[in-house]
Amino acid sequence: MLKYFDAIRTLISVAIALVIAFIIIAFVSEDPLGTISVFLLGPLSSVAQIGNVVEMAIPLMFTGLSVVLLFRSGMFNLGAEGLFYISGLVAAVVAIYCSMNAFFHPLIAILAGAAVGALLSAIPGIMKAKWNADVLVTSLMFNSILAGFGLYFLNYRLRDVEAFANVSFKFEETARLSTIIPGTRIHSGLFLVLICILATHYFMYHTKWGYELRMTGSNRAFAEFSGIKTGRVIIMVHLIAGFLAGMGGSVEVLGMYSRFQWTDLPGYGLDGALVALLAKNNPLSVIGAALFLGYIRIGADQMSILSDVPAELVSIIQAVIILLISAEQFLKMWKNRKLLKEAEKLG
Repeated sequence: MLKYFDAIRTLISVAIALVIAFIIIAFVSEDPLGTISVFLLGPLSSVAQIGNVVEMAIPLMFTGLSVVLLFRSGMFNLGAEGLFYISGLVAAVVAIYCSMNAFFHPLIAILAGAAVGALLSAIPGIMKAKWNADVLVTSLMFNSILAGFGLYFLNYRLRDVEAFANVSFKFEETARLSTIIPGTRIHSGLFLVLICILATHYFMYHTKWGYELRMTGSNRAFAEFSGIKTGRVIIMVHLIAGFLAGMGGSVEVLGMYSRFQWTDLPGYGLDGALVALLAKNNPLSVIGAALFLGYIRIGADQMSILSDVPAELVSIIQAVIILLISAEQFLKMWKNRKLLKEAEKLG
């Protein structure tokens, strides 16, 4: 039972958050049962709605995977938000101004965005490794810088003045990611993120570098005493995490849009931290965590359209989940009792 304590704790946190949401619905809705039904079953009501869940989960998987690597190495870095944005802009530039065939065009655009994400992510990593700078502060600072630079570039270099909106010129059709399921907008980026998840899992648990990453996150001083060059590990994990976040931004832009139209940070990077918390920093669990988050958000959207309860209810659910998962004392007494019982059995 103790082996699955973290998973049980996460499931109980989610259940409590949903119960609180249902209680709120009961007080504010004129038809509580109908509203709850729409919230729970709305995302399954059609192929298009199921597609919406998967579409929303794809960028969450990318940023969640990026944050999992950082959290597992002991780095509380929230820079995936800015990297996601600026990498999407880089991919848009390649999609607008380069001409290639339909195979290489999206591939080059995604790699360009991912490479920029990796290089920019390395800056807070180097600052942490060399001067022990607080990665939370530097990553949040970079989010603001990248957002300002991206908006400037969109306004003065990419903006299509004939579109009557703050959007870029149209992408070349060859740069767009193909749709893989008719009746939805699920694109081929789904295959790419699943490959990245499997590769990251193998990297973390079946390679020397993954062991060094986990050891550095568990106890940096002990890792250094064991001969691990933790500075190199910190820079490496920032490069990989930035590459994944940059790939996510590029895939989202090329898979879901025909123009670059983000005039602000899209929020997926910060959501990646919630996905990482739900996944307990396990790469494979990112799939379920991202799908769950996508599911309740699509359910909330359906609820706001078909009932009298606004979609902002999902923010309450997320806040309660974060609060309970991050609370160290939550269910700790139950865990201690289990430990005592096992100790008694062993004599």
